[in-house]
Amino acid sequence: MNKSAKNRARLNRTVNLSTSEKKILKKELIQLNDIASLNDITNRVINQDLYSALKYLPEKFVDLLFIDPPYNLSKNFNGLNFKKMKLAEYEEWIESWLTGLLKVLKKDASIYFCCDWQSSTSAAKVLSKFFTIRNRITWEREKGRGAKTNWKNSSEDIWFCTVSDKYKFNVNNVKLRRNIIAPYKIDGKPKDWNESDGVKFRDTFPSNIWTDITIPFWSMPENTDHPTQKPEKLLAKIILAGSDQGDVVFDPFMGSGTTAVTAQKLNRKFCGIEINEDYCCLAVKRLKAALSDTSIQGYNDGVFWERNSFKNQKQKAETQKITPPPFIE
Repeated sequence: MNKSAKNRARLNRTVNLSTSEKKILKKELIQLNDIASLNDITNRVINQDLYSALKYLPEKFVDLLFIDPPYNLSKNFNGLNFKKMKLAEYEEWIESWLTGLLKVLKKDASIYFCCDWQSSTSAAKVLSKFFTIRNRITWEREKGRGAKTNWKNSSEDIWFCTVSDKYKFNVNNVKLRRNIIAPYKIDGKPKDWNESDGVKFRDTFPSNIWTDITIPFWSMPENTDHPTQKPEKLLAKIILAGSDQGDVVFDPFMGSGTTAVTAQKLNRKFCGIEINEDYCCLAVKRLKAALSDTSIQGYNDGVFWERNSFKNQKQKAETQKITPPPFIE
């Protein structure tokens, strides 16, 4: 895990894991060998195969379930290889562990399931057997190499599902703040926009198309060497919309811990399962760092700003000699 750290650039902020750190951090990981209580697993990282852990999880403790399984692609996860299957086999694989997760969900729980375009229809077929599918979020993943014989894949899907018709969706927590280019007024008063410290903006309802997400890269402090790491901003949108403070957010494919870290930063309880020990230790390291740094890139003072809007705001503020609102893009 730490081999590449020797060759990193001086300003590279990727979270590393040294041998000595791993020795210390792995002591905080747990494995389940008997029926666990909620206290046993709250705010803990479970280093275990999902199938073996499922039978020991307590019932009906999850308010928000975030699932980011291996997509139906051949990929190496730090020595653990996932091989592409036929679509029917992939659907059977999803159902084989999803059925075990049903017992952990509260009646008003929400489920968010990640997939790419190839596995999206397969995921929907399985999810529709057990849940009500509410929507499909498509988010722009502008990273990776282009393709010479096809369109570049730069988006992923997230299926939004619920256990019942009673569920949480805190729309006011996830509105997107946009700059106002043409500030229209009626009788001298702003029409559908506001102004603060000289900055004109409008808070818009969130759609199922997300174009304001930045994939973690080397200069971001949340970046790790996990090959399919999700951004904290993406998780923040889901967690804020689908849960309240104090609720339990559960991730059965936790990876390097983005779900747990973001949940902690937003005052939620968390629990995660991950089979790879290195990724579990990275998650614990990130959780410790998040105790003193609760910032989420792209989210500030309870607001999600549209991509690159801070530069425009800063220019306006400098022109008008005011102090711009703090923001991390």
